[in-house]
Amino acid sequence: MAPAKRKADASGAVSSSHAKRIKKEVEKTASSSRPSRISLAAANVPRPTRNSVSGASSPVNNGARGRPSLSNGVGTKSIAKSKLTKKANLSKPSKKNQNSRSAQNSHGNSIFSVSVPDKSINGAAEDNYEDDEKNDEPSYWLMKAEPDSRIEKGKDVKFSIDDLKLAKEPEAWDGVRNHVAKNNMRLMMKGDLAFFYHSNCKIPGIVGTMEIVQEHSVDESAFDPEHPYYDEKSARENPKWCVVHVAFRQKFQDIIKLKELQKYAKEGGVLENMQTLKTTRLSVSKVSKQEWDFIMGLAEVEEESAADAAVANAAAADQGLETEAKVEA
Repeated sequence: MAPAKRKADASGAVSSSHAKRIKKEVEKTASSSRPSRISLAAANVPRPTRNSVSGASSPVNNGARGRPSLSNGVGTKSIAKSKLTKKANLSKPSKKNQNSRSAQNSHGNSIFSVSVPDKSINGAAEDNYEDDEKNDEPSYWLMKAEPDSRIEKGKDVKFSIDDLKLAKEPEAWDGVRNHVAKNNMRLMMKGDLAFFYHSNCKIPGIVGTMEIVQEHSVDESAFDPEHPYYDEKSARENPKWCVVHVAFRQKFQDIIKLKELQKYAKEGGVLENMQTLKTTRLSVSKVSKQEWDFIMGLAEVEEESAADAAVANAAAADQGLETEAKVEA
């Protein structure tokens, strides 16, 4: 019976040896699939951020990309790889979804996918505003003022295009107390053009054009307690409000009424995305070149052109200088 026992022991030894070999192979396979310290360190590279203005991603070393933000605010999980490629191959967006982009590694496996939202905020009009900023053409604006008398703190706040036309020097466009309007004024450059819009009156609408001749500076009226638009929260050390200086250029023969503008602001209309028609209480708003050209096509300019007005203003200024010289003499 002893030989049978040894045979059984030998069989058990073989089985045990075989099991250990299988266990060792399993452990080797499992350990080989684990990421190395180098790959884990590479996976902890700071995640790229998407610039909110340009929509471009910040570069990341070794081609590794982290977890970007999706348009719905939810991030996709990034997969750590044992070997990261130096350059990630970007897959071409499909025709069905031009706003969907995915990055791939060298094996063709997708690392992450990003849904890029449409950069347009107000449709085609926003693209037009961006195009205006890219070229050397002036930017266009619309600025509102009250042509009818209204007394505030004992002062009349009226200002019409005729008042601007008669001005002997550029006028400071003061009294703006809306942050969106203020930011628009800070974007204005010398040489930009603006529509003069009569508001808070019986027949509101566009009555002419003017030019930005001096870029933004501090609005001193905000510090004057006697001024109708005094702001006690605005300190001279940290001013909140600004002005730009404007000069008369044209007056239209007939006012382009608000009701007429609204006719072209319906869905599919050329003024569909015009900022002043979407945000009616905004006193200073953007105008795209397409909108500007269209509205100028509706207008008829008075016989006295901008050049004539400029000559008249220059003559008035020269006369004022001569008068001052005589007084000094």
